[in-house]
Amino acid sequence: MSQLNAVEDPTQFCDDPCETRRKLDFHIELSLLNRSRLEPTLPGVLTPESIAECHASERRENQFMFTELGKISALATEAPATPSEFGEWFDELRHNGPGQYDPLFDYLAEEATYEELRWFIRQEVAGEAGFEDLVAMVQLKMPQQAKLELARNYWDEMGHGKPAGMHGPLLCRVAEVLNVQQTPLEDTVWESLALANLMVAVTYNRRFAYHGLGALGAIELTAPTRAVKVVEALERLGVDRDASHYFRLHATVDIRHWRGWRDNIVEPIVKQSPHVVQAMAEGALLRLNAGARTFDRYRREFGLCAPLAELQ
Repeated sequence: MSQLNAVEDPTQFCDDPCETRRKLDFHIELSLLNRSRLEPTLPGVLTPESIAECHASERRENQFMFTELGKISALATEAPATPSEFGEWFDELRHNGPGQYDPLFDYLAEEATYEELRWFIRQEVAGEAGFEDLVAMVQLKMPQQAKLELARNYWDEMGHGKPAGMHGPLLCRVAEVLNVQQTPLEDTVWESLALANLMVAVTYNRRFAYHGLGALGAIELTAPTRAVKVVEALERLGVDRDASHYFRLHATVDIRHWRGWRDNIVEPIVKQSPHVVQAMAEGALLRLNAGARTFDRYRREFGLCAPLAELQ
């Protein structure tokens, strides 16, 4: 398998302020679209203008997705179409996928200041799409074996029915301790919002359902190595151990989650429907590439010079 985290020309990542503002405005628009889709509400008053505005945002979401797909679709064609070989290809993304072992996380673990850690957590919380909700959406009409594994994953995310164990509130606890909760969208970097918007796009829109399986699987595969470093940062800076439980949990439980994802979702679906391999491979690379772009943005916030990992 070719090395995926190739270094690109650094100058193309240096957005001018107007372009950065345009991207932020665009991803705030998509974030607001996703709120209107996902948050419980009442019907309200529908007008031709409001419907047209929603459709315009959805068209722009499609443009965003196809731009993102254009960056990784050629690499996704390298994915083999037999179940075990595809599982191995997916496993290897942990080592050579975009953004893996980014030096950002060593910096957080070893050198970041308390304020830099607060900034990092603020961005992560503001850009969190809600893994349990993404899993709930992607499981619709999936094959039985995959649906059962997704249900097990969802039940873990829900703390096995115990509010104190729910993963979402555990992340909120970190934000509360660091006093970074309820960050306005305008104070979030566009790369973080783009990552969340991408994850909603591949789970909410059923035409991207197999991309969604690949993208969520990539999170389960790669999260533990990053979570370990964040735990080290929190402990080094003396943050309440209870507040770090979210990251300590994900440093271990996602290893088991990935094995279940590979054995009960990825490989069985490839065996049953080999034509979806490209979509699942694209989904994994979409998520990892968007993550690499976000890590690069975080590093630049901290004044770090390091190889850039996003694929173009």
